[in-house]
Amino acid sequence: MDRTQEITNKINQIIEVQAVTKRYAHHLAIDDVSFSVARGTIFGLLGPNGAGKTTLIRMINQITAPDDGTILFDGRPIQKEDVERIGYLPEERGLYKKMKVGEQALYLAQLKGISKQTALERLVYWFRKFEIEGWWDKKVEELSKGMQQKVQFITTIVHQPDFLILDEPFSGFDPINTNIIKTEILRLKEEGTTIILSTHNMESVEEICDDIVLINKAKKVLEGNLHDIKQQFKEHLFEVTIDAGEELLPQLQDNELFTLKESHLSPSGLMLIFQLNEGVSGNTLLNSLIPLGTIVSFKEILPSMNSIFIKQVNATK
Repeated sequence: MDRTQEITNKINQIIEVQAVTKRYAHHLAIDDVSFSVARGTIFGLLGPNGAGKTTLIRMINQITAPDDGTILFDGRPIQKEDVERIGYLPEERGLYKKMKVGEQALYLAQLKGISKQTALERLVYWFRKFEIEGWWDKKVEELSKGMQQKVQFITTIVHQPDFLILDEPFSGFDPINTNIIKTEILRLKEEGTTIILSTHNMESVEEICDDIVLINKAKKVLEGNLHDIKQQFKEHLFEVTIDAGEELLPQLQDNELFTLKESHLSPSGLMLIFQLNEGVSGNTLLNSLIPLGTIVSFKEILPSMNSIFIKQVNATK
């Protein structure tokens, strides 16, 4: 990488975690972890329970500090005043159960440095957008977990932060409300907000994340662009449907190009899964199958983030 590219990359990074280590008594919570988060992206912070994700989030939020290493925000060591530019949705929600929803949302918004009038205008907008105007004078304890989640999400973004940390933001939501929150997260990204998403929901990671880091047992075990990682772990599997019956199967055995891993009849024809031998391309497979019948569908099977997650975590046990 030349010097110009290196400088450009640094300018494009809003968060840089540099060789960070954190210890609690005799427990090593984070062990020499480094990663960076590019501006205007959704970055997945992944790992099993106890891996160290919450410790990293607490350090970025300045709730605690690294024992070793540095965290940079906008190219300089993170400072207390940067908190006003950060929105944080913790996994353990922090709404006061006895307070009224609107009163509490207004209070929390002002804590982030915006005026009461501006906070009220923005909250009215968000309550209308989420169709929850009727909750304004209800106590938090009267709301379902999903309803409380919506209020908490609003209070996290109402001050329009440059940088968001969302820890399990879909917890407690049904599929419809999960989709509403995903849509808002993607919209925030389009408007330039950078987002760290910590979740165990690998389907959501695949849908909305650009880059990820995977932490296990306090160490970084995987980092990179989501698409590149899926390419890295692919097993050269292809799913093909041919307009034919099972009489075709004997012709697909003992082939020097591939191994037939699976087959079954479907309404569209004979569905086949092949694993290609080393050096064989998808085009070569397709050309070898065309003489056998009409190809109804042809696609490469890439590994899911769920399978990659499990594989990498098991490899570092």
